[in-house]
Amino acid sequence: MVSAVGEGQRMVGVAQQVEHLVVVQDVAGSSPVTHPILSARAGCTGTRVPRMRTVEVHHELTGSPDSPVLVLAGPLGSTLDIWQPQVDALAERFRVLRYDHRGHGRSPVLHGGSYAVMDLALDALALLDRLSIERAAFCGLSLGGMVGIWLAAHAPERLSSLVLCSTSARFDDHGPWVERAASVRFAGTGGIAADVVADWFTPEWAAAHPDVVEQAIQMITKTTDDGFAECCSAIAGWDARRLLGRIMTPTLVIAGAQDKETPVIPHAKTLAAAIYRAKLEVLDGAHLAVIEQADRANRLIARHAAANK
Repeated sequence: MVSAVGEGQRMVGVAQQVEHLVVVQDVAGSSPVTHPILSARAGCTGTRVPRMRTVEVHHELTGSPDSPVLVLAGPLGSTLDIWQPQVDALAERFRVLRYDHRGHGRSPVLHGGSYAVMDLALDALALLDRLSIERAAFCGLSLGGMVGIWLAAHAPERLSSLVLCSTSARFDDHGPWVERAASVRFAGTGGIAADVVADWFTPEWAAAHPDVVEQAIQMITKTTDDGFAECCSAIAGWDARRLLGRIMTPTLVIAGAQDKETPVIPHAKTLAAAIYRAKLEVLDGAHLAVIEQADRANRLIARHAAANK
């Protein structure tokens, strides 16, 4: 990575004064792209770039202000309520920070350009800056996991640990994400909500928890069409394979044995093999295995975050 930011300098104030430049290779085989990154060191020099447009995302904090912070970032189409099975248990040991991605839940939509995972990650960094949180544990589910990968590769000093749940460094076939975005543009999120949620849970678990399934369908239905479609485009363009080797943040990968969207092989196995000393845990569940197996997932997440403060 070629950067105007010196080693050991801290990324802060993203939302307030995004000024310096870093060049990275985000997509395998693509030309290098530039994006802004901040240094806290007053004398840092570097090419000045236009102010990055971040979104002031909606968030909730739960737990003691004296506890270490644990960020929970959810999947495409969800709101921070997706973490209800986690929040109370994890708040016993952490100050849990949940938020809605741009265009989701109560977070505003940013119009006038396509989203990339980088944009969502900078939203998360801006949130940490706004709350004066210099360092936090991060747990991301699906799309939220992609955000976690980007942060661990580009802003490692901001993360004490990383949990990646049912996520991927890349999808070989971009077609389904392009088609899903087109469907939402045509028929709205309500037209695809039930089909999306059908892959979130195993049929047996879904039949036993119809209220949770309905709540998930409503989350997607209430997600803005633009927010959902642009995040589909972000996923379609996501390729983090070259980022994995630079991640030194202590990482736990959690996968669902029956996950059809991000199967253990190749997705979870690729992450666990490429990230330095990453550990892999497989739960009996579908894409949202951390919801189906909440008790076990909560123990895994809490133990990993507590061991790497």
